[in-house]
Amino acid sequence: MVWIDLILFFVLFALFVYIFVSVNITNLHKVYLAFHFTMMIWPFCQFAVKTTDNSTYQLFYVKAAFVDSALLSTGWIFFTILLTGQTRFLRRRTMLLLSVPAVLASAGVIANPHSWFVQPVNGGYIQRTYGPFFWLFITVVIIQVIISLYVISAALTQNLVPRVRTQVMLVLKGILTVTAFILLDILLNVVLDRYLPVIPGMTSLGILLSASFFVVSINRDKVFDIVTIAHQDVMDTIGHGILVLDEHDNVVEINRFLSPYMHLHRGEPFDIGIIFPEGTPGVESFIQAYREHPLERSEIEIFHTFIQRYLNIQAAPIMISGSRVGRIVTFQDITELQRLIHETNHQNKILQERNHSLIEVQKELFETNRQLQQMAVTDSLTGCYNRHYLTQHLEDEVIQNREAHISFALILLDIDFFKTVNDTYGHLAGDEVICQTVEVLKQELRPTDVLARYGGEEFIVYMPDTRESEALRLAEHVKTQVEWNQIAIANTAGPVSVTISMGLLTINDFSRKTSLFEEVDQALYQAKHKGRNRIVHIAR
Repeated sequence: MVWIDLILFFVLFALFVYIFVSVNITNLHKVYLAFHFTMMIWPFCQFAVKTTDNSTYQLFYVKAAFVDSALLSTGWIFFTILLTGQTRFLRRRTMLLLSVPAVLASAGVIANPHSWFVQPVNGGYIQRTYGPFFWLFITVVIIQVIISLYVISAALTQNLVPRVRTQVMLVLKGILTVTAFILLDILLNVVLDRYLPVIPGMTSLGILLSASFFVVSINRDKVFDIVTIAHQDVMDTIGHGILVLDEHDNVVEINRFLSPYMHLHRGEPFDIGIIFPEGTPGVESFIQAYREHPLERSEIEIFHTFIQRYLNIQAAPIMISGSRVGRIVTFQDITELQRLIHETNHQNKILQERNHSLIEVQKELFETNRQLQQMAVTDSLTGCYNRHYLTQHLEDEVIQNREAHISFALILLDIDFFKTVNDTYGHLAGDEVICQTVEVLKQELRPTDVLARYGGEEFIVYMPDTRESEALRLAEHVKTQVEWNQIAIANTAGPVSVTISMGLLTINDFSRKTSLFEEVDQALYQAKHKGRNRIVHIAR
């Protein structure tokens, strides 16, 4: 029974490591990782209390656990605000008011005057009784939970798009789960402790379950997707108004250029008719085409009497796999262009130049979209493909190879002792080592081979139409070239060289259906276990 809290602590720590290695780290990721770290302290302290007979240490662990729970309940509020987008709650005065109760409650726990918070039983704190400060502390935690629920309810009252609503509901489930387990823990182990045996690990289990909701949300729903962040940055730097709608004409994105003119929020329904002043000529046909032909591009140029500007408005469908999933409406200020047209109508050259400018703008938008698509399948540091692209690409290739009985191979490689490079020279030098190693790989691999970053300092190579002997020869050559490569690092006495461990999987038997990634990962594990700087080959 003593080990239950420690086991739950290690499970939470495993989730912490999983998030850290499996996602691109952004500022919001860092906030979550700090929040997740506070989750792990409670089960660890609960375990630590039971590992010592010294009452002073026991009291320290008890106090640390409850101070951590105060930080955790406060962290719930701020993380809920960030995740639900209710940034109006992040004013300095509001944040101070939300933090003060937790600080005062923590001070009472640490001071424990007259043992009003906790008292020992039989000279130790493994079994303990709680005083009035404990109930005051619990009241503060419950109030903070209520505040978190209020923030969530404020988000749910808005007309959120389905993706955002799903994320908010996961947050709600996490809060309700941990709250239910805390209250059940208090009921069974505090209120009814005279009548029931102690049931350990209940609050720790609630924390673990709530953390699981966040892990699911982060990895399945991509709530911190770095591509989305980059997409928003690109939209906000373009000097045109951009409005992105879903298939039901609800607002998905509105860029910074357009915000001062349209007071729209994400999730709100959009009516194309509201953007035109009454009596604007020619808008009826545009609105009719917009509403009745959503799969076609619509365009109009108007003089907007409210802002006294000429605008070019375009509406185009967003298509994925032949289906319309939304629409993009762009607003371009063409007042200056119209002025030139009116003043120099006879100068066709100026008109042609302006038309060329419009074409260039369209090319910029197309190029921006192409760059975003490229970002989705490539690794930002090395420029090679990412793990997501490879898994999708490999699935199709394996099906074709199995049907045609075409041999192929996979190499999973890892830079040996990469942590030592980071610790010795710094993370910038570590990035340089990764990039230089990738350059060697690109030079030595064949044009048909696919190189992808698998995670951290791990890379995977897919070699189509490759027999066992050719795969072994190529793997040995790559390993040798990497080992010979001399990497120049700033502010170091000389160049740095690294080695790689490689797991090689060659496929010749197409009757078995096993996990390719698990097999090649096992081969890499054996290579590292046998001393690194070597190749372990598995053939099937």
